[in-house]
Amino acid sequence: MFTKLDDFFASHQQASEATIKLLDNLTDESLGQAIAPGHRTLGQVAWHIATTIPEMMRRTGLELPVLDHETPPPATGKEILDAYRRASTELREALKREWSDAQLLETDDMYGEQWTRGLTLRILLDHEVHHRGQLTVLMRQAGLTVPGIYGPAKEEWARFGMETPPY
Repeated sequence: MFTKLDDFFASHQQASEATIKLLDNLTDESLGQAIAPGHRTLGQVAWHIATTIPEMMRRTGLELPVLDHETPPPATGKEILDAYRRASTELREALKREWSDAQLLETDDMYGEQWTRGLTLRILLDHEVHHRGQLTVLMRQAGLTVPGIYGPAKEEWARFGMETPPY
């Protein structure tokens, strides 16, 4: 749970940069990749990450320009990346303009539960991390290179002068 907006901003900036690294590697052809029939595609997961930002924050009364989570994903990776960047930037700007540290202790009805706003911001970040993990699996299945987020990805070990681990 966040108790200071500045702590959220620092964490959100890092999370956004990691997500952008992944979204920037999507190809239009890869967006239809699913782990199995009936599951979200790579494009749907990426779009879900972007659209959850305004969807979740609307529940707190923080209105962000509309990215409708019920709208089908765009046809291009660039459109998804641009929408994610816009939603992330709008979130930080709206929080700076409309919330204070004290408001992080206020509660809102979130999906039938009472969450403090500080908890909502924590869950928003955790949600993004969860779906970034899904993105990396789907990207591998689609034959895309996955950039390292919390350390080097398999393809990056050589650039660091290191041998790829055997497992």
